[in-house]
Amino acid sequence: MVLRIAVQSKGRLFEDTMALLAEAGIKVSSSKRTLLVQSSNFPIEVLYLRDDDIPQSVASGVADIGIVGQNEFEEKAEDAEVVRPLGFSKCRLSLAVPKGCGYDGLKWFDGKKIATSYPAILRRFMQEKHIAADIHVITGSVEISPGIGLADAIFDIVSSGSTLVSNNLIEVETVMQSEALLIANKDLDEAKRKVLDELLFRIEAVKAAEDKKYVLMNVPTARLNDIVAVLPGVKSPTVMPLATEGWSSVHTVIEEKRFWEIIRELKSLGAEGILVVPIEKMIP
Repeated sequence: MVLRIAVQSKGRLFEDTMALLAEAGIKVSSSKRTLLVQSSNFPIEVLYLRDDDIPQSVASGVADIGIVGQNEFEEKAEDAEVVRPLGFSKCRLSLAVPKGCGYDGLKWFDGKKIATSYPAILRRFMQEKHIAADIHVITGSVEISPGIGLADAIFDIVSSGSTLVSNNLIEVETVMQSEALLIANKDLDEAKRKVLDELLFRIEAVKAAEDKKYVLMNVPTARLNDIVAVLPGVKSPTVMPLATEGWSSVHTVIEEKRFWEIIRELKSLGAEGILVVPIEKMIP
């Protein structure tokens, strides 16, 4: 039984998705960009689509599962199951206006024309805020709309914000945060659910290892309790006696964002020979 996954055919989401599959040990040939590619070592085939076609393809059963931006999933409002957020391809959907336009709050948008590729999300937001704006649907290069007189403002994806700056726009309201989602058809049969479960098992192992380091160190046995007390390991650290009397080896896992803070404290408690190793997978 083969599980068909719909994947964006190009762009950052494509790159992040293929990297995730590779990390999960799933080999997919990228030498020929055909529409449908079978994995050589896992019961999955990849269907390359436009991002805005993925929600419908999964909801209708053309694909069994898909990886799509939350922004597209919310915009299309298709009846598919959200299996899990994936934590990559993060961005936000925001309203932006020309610099120096005198923006003084959401009421500024009353009666204004807003260009966007996400009319459904914008319409819901404006209705919630009781603002009557004229929504102008446009595909591609939304950010140039105010500059050519097509719209007064835009509603679009923002990542770094550099595109807004280059078009003399400023971000004024964030409507929603977005990231990649793994979605599934609601009517998957038992055999396909088993393949999906195996895929999820691998994804969980990859995601659990993200931003974590495996740390090994030699510590004075007399300071062992103090050192263990500051370690935020997954569980209790591994402690082994060394051949040198009075010394022990401690192994643990530390989140990278806390690494330098903790290492400095460990050094002050007498830890030596600290070795830091990247983690590829962690099996829950």
